[in-house]
Amino acid sequence: MDIAEIDDEGRGKLFFGNAEVLNCVKVKGQKDIFELTVKIVLQHKSQSLPLAGQFYLLKSLPSSVQLDRPISVYSYKYEELSSGKRELELHFLILQKGQGTQELCSLRTGDTVEAIGPLGNAFVPPSKIEKGKRICIIGGGIGVAPVACFASSLANASYDFYASFKSLSYGLENINPASLIITSDDGSVGTKGMLPIVFNKESIKDKNYSTIYACGPIPMLSYVQQVAKECNIECYLSMENRMACGVGACLGCTIRTTEGVKRVCKDGPIFNANILDFSPFTAHKKVQALKSEQDVNLSVDIAGIHFENPVIAASGTFGFGQNYRGLFDVNALGGIASKGCTLEAREGNSGLRIVETPSGNINSIGLQNPGLKAFIKEELPEMLKLKPVIIANLAGSDLDSYIEGARLLDKSDVPMIELNISCPNVKSGGQAWGIKSSLAEQCVKAVRSATSKPLIIKLSPNSPELIQVALSCIEAGADALSLINTIQAVSIDIERGGPAFDNIRAGLCGPAIKPIALRMVYDVVEAINKLPIEKRVPVIGIGGIATWQDAAEFIMAGAHAIQVGSATFSNPLAMLNIIDGLRSFMCSHGYESLEQMRGIAQR
Repeated sequence: MDIAEIDDEGRGKLFFGNAEVLNCVKVKGQKDIFELTVKIVLQHKSQSLPLAGQFYLLKSLPSSVQLDRPISVYSYKYEELSSGKRELELHFLILQKGQGTQELCSLRTGDTVEAIGPLGNAFVPPSKIEKGKRICIIGGGIGVAPVACFASSLANASYDFYASFKSLSYGLENINPASLIITSDDGSVGTKGMLPIVFNKESIKDKNYSTIYACGPIPMLSYVQQVAKECNIECYLSMENRMACGVGACLGCTIRTTEGVKRVCKDGPIFNANILDFSPFTAHKKVQALKSEQDVNLSVDIAGIHFENPVIAASGTFGFGQNYRGLFDVNALGGIASKGCTLEAREGNSGLRIVETPSGNINSIGLQNPGLKAFIKEELPEMLKLKPVIIANLAGSDLDSYIEGARLLDKSDVPMIELNISCPNVKSGGQAWGIKSSLAEQCVKAVRSATSKPLIIKLSPNSPELIQVALSCIEAGADALSLINTIQAVSIDIERGGPAFDNIRAGLCGPAIKPIALRMVYDVVEAINKLPIEKRVPVIGIGGIATWQDAAEFIMAGAHAIQVGSATFSNPLAMLNIIDGLRSFMCSHGYESLEQMRGIAQR
């Protein structure tokens, strides 16, 4: 049972509040390492000062991320104020690698940071060191920060310090070791290579180390653990893991040990190396990067149609391909799905149409469109002048309107049709056809008989039998499936005390739905893979895709291509960024084609 960190008066010993940014600068010679300095005021003397190895949860204010980021203390100093309070100056070294750390690394003097801490346990030096022995401290990359903080608290020349970097060095200003041994991958400082070149069983056998302390990337820590065990040296390693609360309550940051599951935030982050099990961390495959991004082939074929890349502008978010031409070259896209078109023109829904939500929006457009005849005559010719594959999104209210619409499109020059049986924003038709497998099969079979063009069926996430709907569509003649459409949601206008939308229910989209969409794509691909090879069809993933990382997840889940929708509203260049990011990722991870990474996450 955890004992609450409170003083005799019931006050918390941890700090939780806002910290003022004093400075945030890029570390010299590094492109993605920053030193952040903040000031906090401790309100009472029982509030804890940080110890070497502890960390704070930090988040910039305002922020687009939900969770604070755990950042180890690099150095600190404090001053007693006349009021009895203490002013604490904290220094952090931060590796910019995701949205949360990017926000922290973009802070300026005077900005505000949310801070919680100090958290976790601390490095504890041996109570007694035998004569002639020294401490060994090892830091790898950004992991140099907490061990440098520890080293600065020790007596000068009482330890050796090993530091390994990709290029150049940093974070070593405050240490005074007996011996400083540096390696760098590119040879820009110290010995060229990685830690094993200078730290191994043979090289340290005469060093008489009493204890080893280390922090760095998992492969390095696993190696240090092995050497320490072979040399019978006591060893303590600082671990990290994704976390939410930071105080041991949520159990989200646990790691496996020989003593059972341990919490990194509360039981760690520093553990005796003897109890750590690194097998879950090191089970991923090793990759060999390609020589050039030119070696990456992003093209994909879907139902006999060739796409130069897998990024398609989603229906309903890109108009008819012309709206964004003033912002970027839309010809770089793999495909463009038209606004959903019905047989007759529609004015769409009345009343409010969009409500912003955390990480997305709820919309109730209602398939406003000029009608299929006007689309074919006026919009389609201009769309076909563009390089991306053009996909006509066909919606309807009843079976006859779907059939007649398919016949009109069949006579046109559009290369593909996406059959929309999933729109939640219309009172008739729409998702009604995609909720039950029997109705979906009936609709697809009827449309299939009306056109010979490749037919993509856009599925609804609101169906309680999604897998069966998908399989029924395939059986009825679908050439491909796309999913998901928006998720049915409700918004309340608290000023009026009623539903925000005239139709009450509307469609939720944006990053908030990505994990749900990814799960559904994963499940549908899993079901399709159980079919005979000749019956399998490609899947196009849709739903909250905003980054190349999102796209990579969908492809690894089994998607042949992806559609990007509302992300374009917040970042008009989102699709271009996804294309470039995918290409760079595939190059660095040795994937020559999408085929090599498609579906590798399926189990």
